[in-house]
Amino acid sequence: MAAAYRLGPRNLITDVTGLRVGNASDEALKSGVTVLTGEAPFVASVHVMGGAPGTRDTDLLAPDKTVAAVDALVLSGGSAFGLDACSGVTEGLCAAGRGLRIGAALIPLVPGAILFDLLNGGDKVWDVSPYPGLGRAALDAAGEDFALGTAGAGTGALAAMQKGGLGSASLRLADGTMVGALVAANPVGSVTTPGERHFWAAPFEIEAEFGGLGPDPSAGLCAAPASRKMAAMQGARTNTTIAIVATDAALTKAQCHRLSVAAHDGIGRAVVPAHTPNDGDLVFGISTGTGPAASDIQMLEIGHAAALCLSRGIGRAIFEATPAPGDLLPCYRSA
Repeated sequence: MAAAYRLGPRNLITDVTGLRVGNASDEALKSGVTVLTGEAPFVASVHVMGGAPGTRDTDLLAPDKTVAAVDALVLSGGSAFGLDACSGVTEGLCAAGRGLRIGAALIPLVPGAILFDLLNGGDKVWDVSPYPGLGRAALDAAGEDFALGTAGAGTGALAAMQKGGLGSASLRLADGTMVGALVAANPVGSVTTPGERHFWAAPFEIEAEFGGLGPDPSAGLCAAPASRKMAAMQGARTNTTIAIVATDAALTKAQCHRLSVAAHDGIGRAVVPAHTPNDGDLVFGISTGTGPAASDIQMLEIGHAAALCLSRGIGRAIFEATPAPGDLLPCYRSA
């Protein structure tokens, strides 16, 4: 890592000034919701590279669409049911007077993405979907500090060989620009090399943030992918890594899209294999716009930093996971 880069004070996406994150979890359900919001609406775009995404209102974020900014982003478990979490967040924002004003109407703009955690051993029988309430609770909990690992959208997440989770990381660039990532890691692929001790993301780790074991010294790590998760679920498509990368640099919507594209490298460096037909891998790219505008050359560095943060966030998500009754897979630190 370049010596000019350093950790943000929390090593969380909320090191980007003005952002807040909240989690809500249901331990019996083995699922949850994570909400990112801000002190003000923020510019956002998105890029999808997985073959099985689940989303709400992401078409609004294309650079050619007229929506200039959004009020919150939602990451949720629950597959298609989890998209209802956006409704709970929308209601909460409206009650707080937040949203796009069109005449007498107030419309909070809340895109979201989901991961599949319906077969992870939790109680998924309900008469009324729990996800709107979880979305509202996550919004109400939003602050600068939040839990990682088995929390929020990462509550029921599973990687190939161990429990997944919620992760985050940040970097301050030499010019003062802050970059951060937030991720719910539930991938088809493995976050650890064969043997399950060394993280694929280890070359990018800072200050032993996910154990400090360093890169795997082995070479020729080209075996077919192994997966305890696939065996436990008989090959079901129960996956996806969903993420948000953020900066305080003032970016256009098109630049936010380019940021989200670049950040996908962070998934590819931390999960093997990544972006499969059975994943819905998706990255939102956002700008709070509190810093100066970014040139194309500066965008190169911001995108690079976002990918680094996302790789590190995935490592932290799995490292911070904690055991719970009925787990199908072990946690990294208890395996």
